[in-house]
Amino acid sequence: MSYVLVVEDDRDIADLVERYLTRAGHVVTVVDAGDAALESVRGRVPDLLLLDLMLPGMDGLEVCRAVRHAPATAALPIIMLTARTEEGDRIAGLETGADDYVTKPFSPNELVARVGALLRRAQRWAESGETTLRYGTLALDRERHRVTDGADDVKLTAKEFLLLEYFLQHRGRVLSRDLLLTDVWGYRYTGGTRTVDVHVRRLREKLPVLANAIDTVKQFGYRLVDPADAACPPGGRSRPGAQRP
Repeated sequence: MSYVLVVEDDRDIADLVERYLTRAGHVVTVVDAGDAALESVRGRVPDLLLLDLMLPGMDGLEVCRAVRHAPATAALPIIMLTARTEEGDRIAGLETGADDYVTKPFSPNELVARVGALLRRAQRWAESGETTLRYGTLALDRERHRVTDGADDVKLTAKEFLLLEYFLQHRGRVLSRDLLLTDVWGYRYTGGTRTVDVHVRRLREKLPVLANAIDTVKQFGYRLVDPADAACPPGGRSRPGAQRP
């Protein structure tokens, strides 16, 4: 049973979210302002924070920033819930530290599925005991939600971060697109498996160390090979089942 703090000033939406999350087996507390959210978090750290962007007084971005800067809550899973649909607003929320971003109007069942997926990911982190995953010069810091390549910070979206984490956790395994959608996106994604290909391409572009490291396995999915196998000499060498898209 997980404890979810919902920060939402629209009473109807708050009641709807609380009802669906409670039905899914979660313990839910609802507050309607940013300062009340921080006070609640300091009194009892939730397992997940569902945070509206537009709040009276302190807005959701400020709350998210404050939560991320406090050592006790730096790794707290956060889903931002907002009526803002512009790409710039989504990017601002994700770069502030939100793990996921849901726009209104939304499907309550999908929201519950996203909450469950993020909680399962947090549980895997806790069970593994690892805070940093490494691949060659690349480091993924789970607690700080930060990716570096050598001395350089790399800006990833929330889904790019989760996809990279999943590849690092399952190095060497062939991962189907359907499996990646289920375990990374965490619900039945209506946009189809093409979204996986798009996110893989972005990882390759943003992280040159992965350009030859994420193999495309024809008609199936992807595999992250070991760093030594990813270093392909001039003229190249083929790996069984591997194909570039």
